[in-house]
Amino acid sequence: MRILIITAGSRGDVAPFTGLGRRLLDAGHQVAVAAHPSFAALVGGCGLEHRPMPGDPQELLRGWSRAASREEAQALTRAYADGLADGVADAVEGGADLLLTAHGPAPLSRTAGEAFGIPVIGTYLVPSFATREFPLPHARSTEDQGPEGNLAAGRDVMRRAEGVFAGGVTRLRDRLGLPDGTPSAAADIRPAFHGYSPLVVPRPGDWPSGVDVTGYWWPARPDAWQPPAELVDFLQAGPPPVFLGFGSMAPGEGERLGELVAAAVKRAGVRAVVQAGWAELSGYGSDLLAVGDVPHDWLFPRTAAVVHHAGAGTTGAGLRAGVPAVPVPVMYDQPFWASRLHALGVAPRPVPFQDLTAEALGDAITACLSEPSLRRRAAELARGIAAEDGAAPVLAHIDTVRAG
Repeated sequence: MRILIITAGSRGDVAPFTGLGRRLLDAGHQVAVAAHPSFAALVGGCGLEHRPMPGDPQELLRGWSRAASREEAQALTRAYADGLADGVADAVEGGADLLLTAHGPAPLSRTAGEAFGIPVIGTYLVPSFATREFPLPHARSTEDQGPEGNLAAGRDVMRRAEGVFAGGVTRLRDRLGLPDGTPSAAADIRPAFHGYSPLVVPRPGDWPSGVDVTGYWWPARPDAWQPPAELVDFLQAGPPPVFLGFGSMAPGEGERLGELVAAAVKRAGVRAVVQAGWAELSGYGSDLLAVGDVPHDWLFPRTAAVVHHAGAGTTGAGLRAGVPAVPVPVMYDQPFWASRLHALGVAPRPVPFQDLTAEALGDAITACLSEPSLRRRAAELARGIAAEDGAAPVLAHIDTVRAG
């Protein structure tokens, strides 16, 4: 079966689908991943076909940081979303028997599936259906608002997400010759699988049937990858370091953050591996090493703790490694995951990015490393996560689709 995975966004929105894609490939399917051009090497390096999606998420983040108003930032987001419409159409026209869609482009994927008569399965990395049990990620407040308040907050998140893609859906329906219709929402797609552990966020009891939480889809490691010799030497030269990285966040702020991180590491008295990311962080001092992209499944188990922006993928990688975390959330789903890490007992209280100082970060690192219960709980949770196979339910459902 020809399977096309459609995703958009930063590396964290792409990497998990390389793991799911490899599992599908090993099961005998032909697999392509539609993602931005900057991820062609990541996708191809994992043995999967890459189909380009227009847009540059890194430039979008820079645009948000320069926007003079909320309205200007929203206009940039809508333009980005509209541009994805043609990308989805082109990718699907390249041939597919089944579409797997990430949450962001789901309205476009559903529209393309309707036009081409191709089944669509939701493959989401964050909770994407409103529930009374908690506010959805990207809710205006991460605080529990009671059953009805949580449900209303979740529906608000879903409405706003649908609104972002409304223009793109209209554009796509026109291109594909579909009659005017109400823009499709991600929640309209069934079945839908969520690629994170139920030990981290259990499936809410009020979610509709056909919506499941499967376990993580771990990123595939690029073929023939080897760790840099400099990193291996650094790890062997002393006690396990702390990892620090902000992923795709804070592009262009590398110098300021680098100085802040160096001061925080010195304050905490630890060694550190600093991942450059889109911020282009660099390391300062003999106890710091700056690195580029390094698979988290290799690096994180060799660290004492991980300091990160609490994106879904990095959060999962830290939990898989069984090491405590210091979450520094920036935006979108990150406050949700940061709050969840603290509630699970594997992290001290989050340090919001806008409140980040060398003193606050250094003290949070010290608190993380000095509380043995955080490491014990992280190890317990890692053992439970290791027993899960998040890809298996997706593959089993695809087998039923193929048989039907």
